[in-house]
This record gives sequence, C-alpha cells and structure tokens, in this order.
Amino acid sequence: MARIIDYSYLLQQTFGIAGVSGGNLLGSFRLSEIGSSSVQAQLKAAGIDTSSNQYKAAMREMQKNGNGAMFTNVQAIKNSMRCYDKDGDYIDPTTGLAGLLVTDANESSRKRIISIPESSRDEMFEQTKKEFLRENGVLNGDTTKRSDVYTNMYRKVTKNDRLAAGYTMEQYERAYRQAFLEAARKADPSWEIGRPVRHGALDGITRESVEAGLRQSGNTLKRASVDTRV
Repeated sequence: MARIIDYSYLLQQTFGIAGVSGGNLLGSFRLSEIGSSSVQAQLKAAGIDTSSNQYKAAMREMQKNGNGAMFTNVQAIKNSMRCYDKDGDYIDPTTGLAGLLVTDANESSRKRIISIPESSRDEMFEQTKKEFLRENGVLNGDTTKRSDVYTNMYRKVTKNDRLAAGYTMEQYERAYRQAFLEAARKADPSWEIGRPVRHGALDGITRESVEAGLRQSGNTLKRASVDTRV
C-alpha cells in the first residue's frame, strides 16, 4: 500500500531561506532545532501536544525524509500530524482509516485467518459474481469495484484487525471466483476466459455452498476441489 504524505513543509534554500538571518522565515525553523526550548515553546503555544503519539509519529516521518538543515513550521507540523491518529498510526488517505499500512513489522502477522462479517462476505460474493458475468471471467482492474467492498468491511472491524480482515477476504474472494470458473466450465467444457458465460451457469452457486467446502490450512483457506487451469 503506497504511503502518501505532503512533504511541502521541507522548504528549499533556493527560495531564499539561506539569506534570512538565523534561517527564520515566516516562523520557520530547522528540523535540527525541533528539540530546542524555544521551538518547543512555540509548538506548545500553537496547541501542539509534543508528548502525543500523533506528534511523535509525524516527527519521525519528517526526520526520516528530511535532514537537520531543512526547514519546517508550525502549520506544516500540524498538517503532517493529521496523517496519524491518536495512537500514532498512519491514516490511509483514500479510506480515512488507520490500521491499513503494511510495514516490515506487521507483514507476517497480517497473514492470518480471522472471522469477518457475514454481510461483507455476502457483498464480496455478489460483486465477484456480477463482475465475473459482466467481464466474461476476465479480471478487469479498470472496472472492478472490489476495493469498495474491502473499504466497507474495514469500517466494520477494529483497527488492529483490518489487515488480517483484508487478507482473509482475499481468501474468500479467490474461492468464490474459483467456484464460478468451475461452474462455467462445467456448463460448457469448451468455455474459456473472455468468452460469454453460458446463461444460468452460475445459478446453482451460493456463498454458503462455496464456504461449506472451505477448510483452513495454516494461514490459507482451501477448497476441496481445485481447478488447476486457473
């Protein structure tokens, strides 16, 4: 998942900052001065809680992507803090939700099967079926609305479960599509992806019937019947 943060707070010296006495232009200060008593007093006067996880997360990001000679200011820090929640967790700019940033630290732990809302599985099943028929089995990244299903689900689960919920939903989504592929080929053995699916070929497939055939194996969900032609 791409991380999108506005780094406009890094004022370049080519804009005349170097010629200003002390480098103080419009209340700006060097990143290396962030811990000084004068700058800390300025931040607190502006209502910034410098002991908060939100502030600490913003400063870690600034320090990582800048250097001590670069400049920032109070408003830029406030803007950066808005990218994090009260726990210091990054807020995804597309969904407005925290807990969706994949990092080296959580990459392995996110790959676990958890219970996700039945309503979300219903929504994914219906969306997968709709797109399968509309696109004749083709996975079309330009027209799919699958991301909307994931976002709706993320709003229903706790922040700490969102990555695992997304991983689990991927397992269900794959199983639904596999069932549709098998049904389309059963109705017409000569059918190939990209050709119209025979009318009624998917009518006997329900979410419940697909899920009844799923078994957890480690951190994946597998169906008893697997079509190797996928």
